[in-house]
Amino acid sequence: MILIISDPQDVTVHFVLPHLERFGAEVLWWNEDRFPAESRLTLQVRGGLPGALLHTGGATHDLADVTAVWVRRPEPARAADSVREPTHRAWAEHVSTYFLRGLKEILPARRWMPGPVSRAAVADNKLVNLTRAAELGFTVPDTLVTNDPDELVPAWETAGGRLVSKALTCRDVRVDGERHHMHTVPVRRRDLAGRARIRHAPVILQPEVPKRVELRVTVVGGEVFAAETDSQACRTAARDRRHHRDAAVASREHRLPDEVRRRCVALVESLGLSYGAIDLILTPDGDYVFLEIDVNGQWGWVETLTGMPIAHAVADWLSADEPARGSAAPTAPDHPAKVVTP
Repeated sequence: MILIISDPQDVTVHFVLPHLERFGAEVLWWNEDRFPAESRLTLQVRGGLPGALLHTGGATHDLADVTAVWVRRPEPARAADSVREPTHRAWAEHVSTYFLRGLKEILPARRWMPGPVSRAAVADNKLVNLTRAAELGFTVPDTLVTNDPDELVPAWETAGGRLVSKALTCRDVRVDGERHHMHTVPVRRRDLAGRARIRHAPVILQPEVPKRVELRVTVVGGEVFAAETDSQACRTAARDRRHHRDAAVASREHRLPDEVRRRCVALVESLGLSYGAIDLILTPDGDYVFLEIDVNGQWGWVETLTGMPIAHAVADWLSADEPARGSAAPTAPDHPAKVVTP
């Protein structure tokens, strides 16, 4: 059985479900926000061996049958609505999160996407993946990660005034009551006067890398799917392709040099992952420059725009250890326990 842990609204899962169905895989789509409010979990350790039962949607599932786990976009544990006192809710959800974290460490499944939970958490740290990429021979921009205001001016001068700042991790903030996401932004000369603000949280500083195109390289097991985006065709996307909403900004399949392709696979494997979404820049001089790896980055848009069969590759990798089951129907997220088997 393949366990998919994700939000019921996750459209990416729907890319993969038809392939799993054709492969005859048994699938349970469950989200952690159903626990403890709507689901019950029991862990047993008998004779030195752990076992776990999931009761949800009126059915019981033995998690010892799970061959692969895809941790996609899980929502946090949620206490029942009847638990109204704020500190009681916080305590119940804290304990439940602690339980789920431990459970995912001991489940017997051999296949984890994007990787075992603890490894994926480490690999997703930009300090870790930048350093690992450099060790593997990727070209990595000279990088400064600091909360020392005294470092900003020298970095700006070294970059010839073409310095960009990046968030160390993703989290929305509110400015004048509106949500904002921290994208890559240039450091202007006028920003130097407010450099004291850096002391409140570390920031990534890098010289701006000239771009011919931006690349998203999706690695699934040993398969590599590279897509290029002509971000320079749109002013708002010139520094960060995530800014653009212009359909005229083309994305297409890109043929990576063999050496770069091998490095992408090696990076994912060295981090203990089965999946990774790697962002690169191809410079006007033909150099491939590493920016980051997102251990659970989106790929649905890549398949939609380029036609590359990423969903098939994900399904193939997840179901590799599944016994042949004919035409089992994957579970719908609204009915997480109704797994139909032949």
